[in-house]
Amino acid sequence: MGTPGASANGVPADRTTGRAAELEPALAQLTDVQQEAARIRASAGEAPIAVRRDAAREAAGLVAAAREQAPEVRRQAAEPGLREARREADALRSAGDRTASAIRRRARERMPDPVDHSVADALLLAGGPGEDEAP
Repeated sequence: MGTPGASANGVPADRTTGRAAELEPALAQLTDVQQEAARIRASAGEAPIAVRRDAAREAAGLVAAAREQAPEVRRQAAEPGLREARREADALRSAGDRTASAIRRRARERMPDPVDHSVADALLLAGGPGEDEAP
């Protein structure tokens, strides 16, 4: 038996080199994992920026489409009111036409009396036949 800690063949053991050799594959994997984590963090930082940029682009497209469609939407929204206004205007126009026709008819019916009276008055002033006489 030899002294404690001494090597059996007389050369001291290099424990540091042995441990480094054992840990090298694990450390290499750790380095790869750290690099991958760094890439993930970098892309995660870029993702919200891209999402915001895409959302802004989509919102701008929606606003542009809404502005383009607005005149047609307004026209469609106004159409029922315009239809009703046209119906009312037509009804008022028809009522006015009926009233005007009734006034013209009454005027035609009543016109002979004032004309006859005017002719009789004109003849009377001119010295023609009187009221009791036929013209």
